[in-house]
Amino acid sequence: MEIEEVRHYALSLPQATEEPHFAANSFRIRGKIFATVPPEGGLLHVFVDEQQREQAITTYPEFCEKLWWGKKVAGVRVLLPQADPAEVKDLLLVAWKRKAPKKLVTSLDCTEKD
Repeated sequence: MEIEEVRHYALSLPQATEEPHFAANSFRIRGKIFATVPPEGGLLHVFVDEQQREQAITTYPEFCEKLWWGKKVAGVRVLLPQADPAEVKDLLLVAWKRKAPKKLVTSLDCTEKD
């Protein structure tokens, strides 16, 4: 998977923006970061909860690993060249939903059901 595919999908989520975050780029919803793109390339950091992280790591060990943020685990590090695009999109959506206001998540969920 290429970073341009990630960018296209992340920015298709309601009110998502891309902004600098130190040396990285970040995807945000109303200022809250849900994913970052490190400068070294080929990686994506997605901020999901422990349950989603463990499921991704167990199911896709070839491209998902724990994301260490300082001394704690904060999500999933995705190795983009090996990644399954559908799983990356799912991780991004879950991370976006964690940070987005409940009303916005509800409106998206209603749109997806139509």
